[in-house]
Amino acid sequence: MKKNNEPVTALILSGGGARAAYQVGVLQGLADIFPKHSPNPFPILCGTSAGAINAAAMAIYAAQFREAVWRLVHVWANFHVDQVFRAGFGGLSLSALRWLGTLTGGIGGNQPVSLLDRTPLAHLLSQYMPFEQISQTIKDGHVRALCLTASSYSGGETVSFFQGDESIEPWVRSRRVGVRDTIGIEHLLASSAIPFVFAPQRIGDEYFGDGSMRQTAPLSPAMHLGADRLVVIGVRHIDTAPVVARRHKEPSLGEVAGHVLDSIFLDTLDVDVERVQRNNRFIEQIPNKHLPEDSATLRPVDVLFISPSQDLYKIAEKHAQLMPLSVRFFLRALGVKNERGSNLLSYLLFEKAYCRDLIALGYADTLARRKEICEFFGLCEEHGKKVDKFY
Repeated sequence: MKKNNEPVTALILSGGGARAAYQVGVLQGLADIFPKHSPNPFPILCGTSAGAINAAAMAIYAAQFREAVWRLVHVWANFHVDQVFRAGFGGLSLSALRWLGTLTGGIGGNQPVSLLDRTPLAHLLSQYMPFEQISQTIKDGHVRALCLTASSYSGGETVSFFQGDESIEPWVRSRRVGVRDTIGIEHLLASSAIPFVFAPQRIGDEYFGDGSMRQTAPLSPAMHLGADRLVVIGVRHIDTAPVVARRHKEPSLGEVAGHVLDSIFLDTLDVDVERVQRNNRFIEQIPNKHLPEDSATLRPVDVLFISPSQDLYKIAEKHAQLMPLSVRFFLRALGVKNERGSNLLSYLLFEKAYCRDLIALGYADTLARRKEICEFFGLCEEHGKKVDKFY
């Protein structure tokens, strides 16, 4: 897996629901920049929530890097909401009645655990994801490890399930553990189980929810798996403009929900990238002779961080009318009817026009940084010419 002391590169894909289409655009841009028949450049693949689904697909088809990207682009560029969750009036009404019954103590014996039923997503994953191929791609040397993170509802830990090279040891840190396992559909459903929105997923004797919850160090699993450098794809536009105080009326339930999802999916990734970069600067100041003999925990880790150049909720707002009428009615009742409410919409809008816009943005953002990416990977800039869209 590591030849001639070449650094081992990990790809880290964060959570974000439908926003993860942006990651696919970045991967399409990377596939364009790399020489046409390049092997998989990411021997370590780490994903959380929707990013876990993308990471698993990359691991399954790692023998052909461009084909793996093409498969992802094809699925995301043709998404419909009803492929992810049941969006009809019947299903949403039944869910609403169950929640109302629980709150009033009067209807139904089974308490609801989620707003939406994502049985369609489970069917889609079983149709397109031959998980048995992961073992073969690891055996053939195309992948060193695949790691998917979920949050344990019983123990409260962030659990990183990994499948990979036998030399990799599990790890235990404060509220963070790495567990060797054979990755399957249940791990993807666990990692992407957004709290309240989707039901928890059982793995073994425990129930798990979205891996972004309580994930204080999203870059850590990749380093435990042996990564020397990280390619991190975020799904939030980082606005460097100063925040201007403004008057705003009391937030609606939809606005609060969008704010909560932002805090779950977006905040810790930026902070952890800053932490690693700060550690790198600190390590550079330490003379080699003062480093411990086994300095793996102190090694510098190069980071390439790619994030949207635009606010994704603004793109979602333009496509709000594409949501099924039943879902729009439901979201409107929650107060999703202005730009702040569109934050929630940006996570749930699994519609092809919106996803294609995010793919195009990710692709453009990546090509705009071609020189930096070529330097990061040691590529010649003449490699990679603009290609037609994969969809």
